[in-house]
Amino acid sequence: MLSLAHKQALSPNRELGFALHDVARLLRTYSDQRARELGTTRAQWAVLSRLQRCEGAKQNELADALDLAPITLGRLIDKLTAAGLVERRDDATDRRANRLYLTEKAAPALKELGALAEDLYGRALAGVDESTIRAMHDGLMTMKVNLKNELIAGVESK
Repeated sequence: MLSLAHKQALSPNRELGFALHDVARLLRTYSDQRARELGTTRAQWAVLSRLQRCEGAKQNELADALDLAPITLGRLIDKLTAAGLVERRDDATDRRANRLYLTEKAAPALKELGALAEDLYGRALAGVDESTIRAMHDGLMTMKVNLKNELIAGVESK
């Protein structure tokens, strides 16, 4: 059987990269599991949560923000609309576009999902002190900016 134990030490940067990947994967898996408890999916949860922060967004803007293909988001919105949680409204300035809004029925679902998120992250961060959480957040935000800048630079150099 193949051993997955480290044969050699990696640089701190690579160790962090592996840890980020592992934590992200575990969070996705655990979020999927917990979302099912509420009869939803992690993808639907992500749409509702993002829409809560940017209500009235165009469907294509939301797809970009969630890093989803427009057709994939369209299907998710169809399901959330059928459930009475989201509604599409025509864009006043662009006849081709829809803007997305939460319905009143979404409020209790978002409250449950918010409590679930607090519990989920509370469990994930158990034993991590507040100053470390802030430092981790700051570091991750710096990484996010760096990577966005690299992506922009890569596009501009082509």
